[in-house]
Amino acid sequence: MSRLTIKKKQAEGRKRRVRAKINGTSKIPRLAVKISNKAIYAQLIDDESGNTLISASSATSKAKTMSEKAVEVGAMVADEASKAKIKSVVLDRSSKKYHGRIKALADSAREKGLKV
Repeated sequence: MSRLTIKKKQAEGRKRRVRAKINGTSKIPRLAVKISNKAIYAQLIDDESGNTLISASSATSKAKTMSEKAVEVGAMVADEASKAKIKSVVLDRSSKKYHGRIKALADSAREKGLKV
């Protein structure tokens, strides 16, 4: 097996372990975070019905660094959640560590009043 194949399998295993421990409901949805090389995406998902309640991305952001984009996306998600009367969420970091951009997004959402 190539090194890339091994890394992908390890990431998939981490993702499964994280996902097995969390579940989103309509009152406490799952905050799924996806980070690509150019943008950051966040969704509030109700796993019981399989619906995406709120989504936000940094595609239209004018911030220069990815950390700044993460802060903007976290604030956008928190603002939309407060409009939808959602007060708390469960963070789904997928296979990523909780630091850097993931932490910046979560901290920004907390500052805006969302319980993560």
